[in-house]
Amino acid sequence: MSSKSDFVSEEAPKERKEPGAVKPPHISEDLEVSPATQTHLITRRKFLHKAAFLSGTGLIILSNSRSVRSFQANEKLNIACIGVGGRGAADVNGVAGENIIALCDVDHNHSAKTFERFPNAKRYKDFRKMLDKIHNEIDAVVIGTPDHTHAPAGVMAMKLGKHCYCEKPLTHTVYEARMMANIAKENKLVTQMGTQIHAENNYRRTVELVQSGAIGTVREVHVWMAANFNGPPKPTDFSQPNAPSDHPAVPDSLDWDLWLGPASYRPYNKAYAPFGWRYWWNFANGQLGDFFCHYCDLAFWALKLRHPLTVEAEGPVHPDSAAKWTIARQEYRAHGNLLGVNLTWYNGGPYPAFMEEKKIPKWGSAVLFIGSKGMLISDYNKHQLLPEDKFVDFKRPDPFIPDSIGHHREWVEACKTGGPTTCNFDYSGALTEAALLCNVALRTGKKLNWDAGKLKATNCAEADKLIKRQYRQGWTL
Repeated sequence: MSSKSDFVSEEAPKERKEPGAVKPPHISEDLEVSPATQTHLITRRKFLHKAAFLSGTGLIILSNSRSVRSFQANEKLNIACIGVGGRGAADVNGVAGENIIALCDVDHNHSAKTFERFPNAKRYKDFRKMLDKIHNEIDAVVIGTPDHTHAPAGVMAMKLGKHCYCEKPLTHTVYEARMMANIAKENKLVTQMGTQIHAENNYRRTVELVQSGAIGTVREVHVWMAANFNGPPKPTDFSQPNAPSDHPAVPDSLDWDLWLGPASYRPYNKAYAPFGWRYWWNFANGQLGDFFCHYCDLAFWALKLRHPLTVEAEGPVHPDSAAKWTIARQEYRAHGNLLGVNLTWYNGGPYPAFMEEKKIPKWGSAVLFIGSKGMLISDYNKHQLLPEDKFVDFKRPDPFIPDSIGHHREWVEACKTGGPTTCNFDYSGALTEAALLCNVALRTGKKLNWDAGKLKATNCAEADKLIKRQYRQGWTL
């Protein structure tokens, strides 16, 4: 991890010029509806003078954020949600038991059901205006926007001392992931990335098998997503050969300028919004960016991986759209009592050539650990020791990783108590960096020698512009 001085983000401007978009009649950045609950926030200075635990009162003092308030037993968090349609709506649902103070979305049709569900929440289109106006009324934010606006929203909220839940991948670029992790750490905030599978018992039992030595020393991991074993490579996304050339009118419900946010300008097209954005470099990182964090989370957790030493990748490269298939290889250094590990990622095909030879089950998406005493394959819902006949009489270890109370619930409770989360931005930031570096290697065509401390590919200067992108005028971290 770099020192704070290595990566100091630019300060947000004191004044922001907002685009002059036409405001839909029933939503406005400035519209305020009385919230269900408003809770007074005490300042940090007052907190430092008055901090105490009042025994027997049920009062918990949360001492790990810049903007701190006390929580009575069973008291609810005050939350603002940014990006509340699609996947964002599911994240709002995950925290719906708390006080939803404000909802922010640039497309009021895409987010209409969420707005209807919380009629007392204040409504906004621009998260910057929302945070400027109501930051003293909220404890935390939940971010479910497209990837390219994760970091601008998260960094602004965390600089204001707000706990943060953010969808995966944590950010659009490697630099942004490091910034999110650093700022969360500096401000002692409770964070969680939306890798919900991490909370399921199947991953816990798989990690226990690896860490207890059931398959011996693991030096090799293969991770594949949406496999096609019976034919040629199968594209796993909707990448297009060229950027769309037609320029239809922007829907009345959508503020296109705000949707673009910090990304380079593109004329509106339904190939980008509300869903297709994931398959364009300008906004995201394709299926690799979408699923690496879910599946490779298991390898990172089980083997305590952090930053790769080298990254290389192959697949079709296009200047605008994400690859239809990718094979990426990463090398991780030995640390503690763990040896070095080689991790290979596949999406779209071709898939591991040794599948038939080693009699590996052809699960559509899976993580395969290859150890000195056997193998272990796992997907989201099941796992299996291999070869099966070798483990017929195997007695698995007693569970030692506690069950989760739920991915969103874990974050909510930690915000109130100062407790830990399992996918905080320190852990998930490194996981996101590893994912995004695969696409940096693919797009540069180089095997990257990665210096994680300096956030630099030491042998590839052209990687710099992909590691840290240029923001559109008016946007900053």
